[in-house]
Amino acid sequence: MPELPEVETVMRGLAPAMTGAVIATASVNRPDLRWPFPANMADRITGRRVMRMHRRSKYILADLSSQETLLIHLGMSGRMLVSGDPLGQFVHTHPMAQKHDHVVFDLDNGARVTFNDPRRFGAMDLIATDELEAHPLIKVLGPEPFSNSFNQSYLAQKIGAKKSPIKSVLLDQSVVAGLGNIYVCEVLHRTGIHPTRLARDITQDEIANLIPTIRDVLTAAIEAGGSSLRDFRQADGELGYFQHSFDVYGREGETCKNIECSAPIERLVQSGRSSFFCPSCQR
Repeated sequence: MPELPEVETVMRGLAPAMTGAVIATASVNRPDLRWPFPANMADRITGRRVMRMHRRSKYILADLSSQETLLIHLGMSGRMLVSGDPLGQFVHTHPMAQKHDHVVFDLDNGARVTFNDPRRFGAMDLIATDELEAHPLIKVLGPEPFSNSFNQSYLAQKIGAKKSPIKSVLLDQSVVAGLGNIYVCEVLHRTGIHPTRLARDITQDEIANLIPTIRDVLTAAIEAGGSSLRDFRQADGELGYFQHSFDVYGREGETCKNIECSAPIERLVQSGRSSFFCPSCQR
């Protein structure tokens, strides 16, 4: 499933074509994805101007002139692709309709945005913009990793008494929004923390190191366009390339990349997810 860097990459790709444009027509080609589309979704979107594109955790958000916000979740295989962009950032002409093109926005600037989702685990919703923070999917989220509220004192307070493994805590969206399995594995390797360590045993120095490391890993992944595992594509259809920089994720049996270490990367399963780590560097 796309994590924060992939969602941020897609949002940034959509913004030049969508921000300020009017949705001339909206086509909703099925009644539901993971859950039903909002009532009269096409009518509520058509003719509305996109005032702002932004992201919260793993959700893409489009604020509309109707004072509603369109919430988009890509799910496991969802893609949002831009074609016919008059700004010249996307070379694609409008493609032939595909089987899994579930939602299509034709904009007044000539661009088309298509939501394609073969597995249909994606989702969309419309929420009153001034009530967005109270939406069930949003109100449970912790701070963004790049926000000032995500700091050492906050993280120390959140993990101080937890008996869960530190990896599970960092994956908890109520603790920090947007982190997923790939990037938590990478962060824990860079900070030398074993994924099975209990959160309450993490030292203050380690907590202080986690904050900038999380930001560094996410920043590098965003700059690389995300990680193209399975179905992920950017809004222009291109792949992301951060997977070529993985230190541990997906590298079971390969040698640790730390210069002074020759141990093979190992894998274990935690709560149904693979954790990749170096048994020598991470304690």
